[in-house]
Formats: sequence, structure tokens, C-alpha cells
Amino acid sequence: MGIDRLDGRLIELLAEEPRIGVLEASRRLGVARGTAQARLDRLQAAGVIRGFGPQVDPAALGYPVTAFATLEIKQGQGADVRSHLQTVPEVLELHTTTGHGDMLCRLVARSNADLQRVIDRVVGFDGIVRASTAIVMENPVPLRIIPLVKQAADD
Repeated sequence: MGIDRLDGRLIELLAEEPRIGVLEASRRLGVARGTAQARLDRLQAAGVIRGFGPQVDPAALGYPVTAFATLEIKQGQGADVRSHLQTVPEVLELHTTTGHGDMLCRLVARSNADLQRVIDRVVGFDGIVRASTAIVMENPVPLRIIPLVKQAADD
């Protein structure tokens, strides 16, 4: 689905102020309330906007250590490994990948020592053959979407 400048401005406004109402958004964007609502509904139906939940910082919850683990899995064990990893609360994301490993997961832990516990729990499953872990030192470009939204709106 393509987006235009109005869609882009609406997404940007909602990213900056997720609790803004449709009426106030329409005022700030200079469009009718029905237009803003229709755009919002269309963006949600298309899956462009997936939710309005709070952005939670794992470090503020007591999990300041982030790591990425590349996992090699046994042939035919992908579904079982996915199910296993969904039971580990410290696994924040899981991606299947091409290249060196089969899956890449983002992990968090309370400390470097606690990271060992998390890794042991992750790899303590028969379907995982090998894991390689990299600890994040800093995050100079945190997950961001708005620059991509602006580019998509200008295309």
C-alpha cells in the first residue's frame, strides 16, 4: 500500500502524540474530521498502523543488557524452536534469516551474568544446534520509522 503526504503527516503526528484524538489531529492537519478518521481506518486496515500501545524501555524495567543471538537450528525444527522461544520473556524479537544462521533473536537481561542464564534457557532446547551471541554496546540509531514514512509519503 502506498501512502501520500497526508497519510505521512497523520502517522507522524500519531507517533509524536499517540494519545491525540481524531478531532484534534484533523484540526492540526487542516482536514475534516471524517477525512482524518477515514485515513486512520484505512491505514489500520492495511496494517500500516499496527497499534497505539506504549513504547516500553526494557532498561527502565531492569533489563539494561541487550544482545543479539544468531541461532542454527536442526532441519525441520523451526516451528518447535519458535514455540520454545515464545516461552522466554527475555526474547523480544525473533526473525528467520538467510546467511550464517537460521534465526536471529533480540534478547535482554538484567546483567551480563544474567545474560548467561537467558542464553542457557534459549539454547537449552534440542532443536538448537549452535548459537552465537553479540552484546549491544550502545544504540546510536534506535528503532525508527518516521524517516521511512516521510520517504514513502514523498514517493
